[in-house]
Amino acid sequence: MTRRTVLGAVLVLLLAIGTVVGSGATATAPRAAAVENGLARTPAMGFNNWNATNCRAEFNEQMVRQIADIFVSRGLRDAGYNYVNIDDCWALPNRDGGGNLVPDPARFPSGIKAVADYVHGKGLKFGIYTSAGTKTCNALGFPGGIGHEQQDANTFASWGVDYLKYDNCGDHLGQSAQERYTRMRDALLATGRPILFSICEWGSNAPWDWAQPVGNSWRTTDDIQDNWNSMLGIFKANVSLAVNAQRGAWNDPDMLEVGNGGMTDTEYRSHFSLWAMMNAPLLIGSDLRSDGQATFDILTNRDVIALNQDSLGVQATEIANSGGHHVLTKPLDNGDVAVALFNETASAATFGTTAAAAGLGNATSYQLRDLWSKATTTSTGAISASVPAHATVVYRVSRAGTFSTPPAGTTQVSSLPASLSASAWGPVERDRSNGEQAAGDGRTLTIGGTTYARGLGVHARSEVRYYLGGRCTSFQAWVGLDDETGDNGSVTLEVWGNGMLASSGVVHGTDAAKRVTANVTGLQYVHLAVLPTVDGPRYDHADWADATVTCS
Repeated sequence: MTRRTVLGAVLVLLLAIGTVVGSGATATAPRAAAVENGLARTPAMGFNNWNATNCRAEFNEQMVRQIADIFVSRGLRDAGYNYVNIDDCWALPNRDGGGNLVPDPARFPSGIKAVADYVHGKGLKFGIYTSAGTKTCNALGFPGGIGHEQQDANTFASWGVDYLKYDNCGDHLGQSAQERYTRMRDALLATGRPILFSICEWGSNAPWDWAQPVGNSWRTTDDIQDNWNSMLGIFKANVSLAVNAQRGAWNDPDMLEVGNGGMTDTEYRSHFSLWAMMNAPLLIGSDLRSDGQATFDILTNRDVIALNQDSLGVQATEIANSGGHHVLTKPLDNGDVAVALFNETASAATFGTTAAAAGLGNATSYQLRDLWSKATTTSTGAISASVPAHATVVYRVSRAGTFSTPPAGTTQVSSLPASLSASAWGPVERDRSNGEQAAGDGRTLTIGGTTYARGLGVHARSEVRYYLGGRCTSFQAWVGLDDETGDNGSVTLEVWGNGMLASSGVVHGTDAAKRVTANVTGLQYVHLAVLPTVDGPRYDHADWADATVTCS
């Protein structure tokens, strides 16, 4: 078995939830390996001043207070934006005699704590910036955090900081990125204050391979610029990393440029749509004090925001790209699927996909809601649109018409038609293991030396959903990594249905099968997810063995 990187999206719990039954005994599911600060279960939403002000004089405490006011008065807080973050240039160029960071009295005459208190008084959260080196990134060379991690973390906690953006400038003193960022993670956790940790090392050291247990997000590219080519290049780099994102730890393609003037409103709608589909942190980068209504209309599109904030936490996967016509799909917790049709070219074009290709099935028709125009149409399976140049059409697709439900009694799910079916390497296999990429190339399902005649064989990340129609009471399965991988691999298997119902916790190739059960009484669907853990999606051939639903 060769190691391989697969497309899809990773979803690892911060805190595993549910009950697992293994070897006949009940046990609490073990925690998955991710940064355990309980934050960013959906991507962060908020504001950062850098794209609008850089280090210019208009960046000051008055601006920060005014932004917080606008969050409330213009509906941004109610739309989900809650972090008001400041970037570089807030401090004096030197620490004080005790080695402490000192706010610039010209910019912040009231001090940082007073500004944070003002932001908190608006029902919002406050974020700050420093760097994982001797200096920050601005040419004036403000002091960085290396060698002062615990001192600075304590200072931030005492000021009421809720979010830390940790950049990658200055002398690194021979330390690796993983060492430097892990040290600050530990310092933040030691303060006892929940502080979201944003890793900003520009993707230079492939943080998607190691940052899941370190930070709540990690930059995947260089800084974004307010122009079409910059946004497009960053999208293309970030979309291919979907396999590494997970609840509590997200790919970060940098802040939004919406409203800064370098792109058209059509292009800004594409920018916002793609960032929402990719589960990017949505950090406003424009000066809201001077933005027009068109910018607020984009930033407060709650239908698009809902895709980004969906609790299932799946980053969109690009399922097609032909001649600059991109198709992205994203399963959602309520059973719908989001489909984005993005036209990067300079000419309008009609293109699309099908419900089956988007992972939907088991229905005779589908409802398509356009999340920008708000128009609703129906389809027997085709999902397409005439997409203007540089535009993105985003549909929320729901099953409609008639569809089958499981019969009364206990039924093997492998005999049921799936309403969504996706596996990162090869198809979802019925009654056999994943094998390799070709359909039907697996073997008898085997976990820990025990064979099972029935079940599903998948490769993480995988998503399989069955329509229950409110008629069923329980789901049960034996789960684990198939023996065809040897002792390799590690995954988490989860059962969802309008929220998390059960989890295996992290299971390894050396483990025996674990029993997973879930109460699905009254639910419209049951959703089975298999997720890579922080060692990546290598060898992650997982089995839902003897998987059944009991219905009336």
